[in-house]
Amino acid sequence: MFGMGFTEILFIAVIAILFMGPDKLPGAMVEIAKFFRTVKKTVGEVKDTLEEEMNVSEIKQEALAYKKELLDAGESLNKVTDVKGTIASGLSDLNADILGDDDMEDETPKAASKPDKVTFEKKPKKKKKDKVNDEVKENALEQKKTKKEENIDV
Repeated sequence: MFGMGFTEILFIAVIAILFMGPDKLPGAMVEIAKFFRTVKKTVGEVKDTLEEEMNVSEIKQEALAYKKELLDAGESLNKVTDVKGTIASGLSDLNADILGDDDMEDETPKAASKPDKVTFEKKPKKKKKDKVNDEVKENALEQKKTKKEENIDV
């Protein structure tokens, strides 16, 4: 124990008996045992705390790794779903193609044909109420006609 042999411990015990006497020695031994017990308990708590801290630091590292993966996934998702950027690049490519084609059109003769004008006129739609009103009016006209015919016949 503590790198001491049996003879060294026996020597310390004899000196303790001489200085304290047989009256105080048992009480002193109890106090020394309590001291060693509290030291041992404190050392155990420190070890547990250090292990928890090490575990917490590992958990923090894992959490940071997951966060980095999520951010990378989010960036790649934004790249994939970036509709504006995709359309803009496609339009710029198309615009470059069109501008390149304009140079070619200047070299070829243009046709003198006039393009036809196409228009789409929107017809007004009848609402359901208008349809019902038209049917009511038609029924009223038919009833008037039948009444007139009945009056003429009589």
